[in-house]
Amino acid sequence: MCRIFGITFKNRVFIASGVFGFGLKYKKVSNRVGAIFTKGITLEPRKGNAPPRVFETAGGLINWVGLENPGVEKFCKDILPKMKKLRTKIFVNVAGSEVIHYERIVERIGGQVDGFELNISCPNVKKGGVAFGQDPKIAASVVARARTKTKLPLIVKLTPNFCDPLRIAKACIGAGADGISLINTLYGMVYDIKKKKPLITGGLSGPAIKPFALYCVNRLRGLDVPIIGMGGIMTGQDAYEFLLAGASAVAIGSAILRDPYAPLEIIKELKKYPPPPSSPFKGED
Repeated sequence: MCRIFGITFKNRVFIASGVFGFGLKYKKVSNRVGAIFTKGITLEPRKGNAPPRVFETAGGLINWVGLENPGVEKFCKDILPKMKKLRTKIFVNVAGSEVIHYERIVERIGGQVDGFELNISCPNVKKGGVAFGQDPKIAASVVARARTKTKLPLIVKLTPNFCDPLRIAKACIGAGADGISLINTLYGMVYDIKKKKPLITGGLSGPAIKPFALYCVNRLRGLDVPIIGMGGIMTGQDAYEFLLAGASAVAIGSAILRDPYAPLEIIKELKKYPPPPSSPFKGED
């Protein structure tokens, strides 16, 4: 058990957005993790990008899914009622191509969930996303406008691409963010050597990005909000390293694409390690 954002979680292992849908297929996993972050929800439905959408690389994979999702109305009407029956905490990942989209989605969902994760860092959409996360003023604007629509925890998911996440994080916290999650995927590309042009450009995830993810989490460890660390976590040892680096909790992503039950093994493995030193964030129990 742990208490973060004023919420009691059964453990510090969460499921990251985008890899587990809405947690309704593998309920055994969903009911045992501390929290689920939904796949990104936009104002209107999105079909996502044309294939190929995923390409395996050495030590990871590149995805270019394009935020395929049913839109906030269908999510609230058809999906969220089923999710609320799960025995875990629910955070909705919110994405948009305009700043106003974030506040409208947060307002529409209201108090039906445990909190929100504002995705200002998705590298695989043409508009918005990572552009918001690279500019501290725009990032702060997204947070400030969403803040007016909810008293629930607002976590901001940061990009590591071509910016200093510490600078962006400080701007978001100043605008009302309750926590930070990082890192989202790194830019990546695969070339088709026969056609001599890019085959896929998108977000690189998996073990290849773990050292950089740890660096970013450690860089933010002095901030006075909880940090959710992610990026290449495949084992309990990986998760423990993030806790040592300053994370209050961890989120599992690409490991689930290999094994949907990976979070359960990570929870089990974490129990073998001594409690990490006290979190740099003093407001957590």
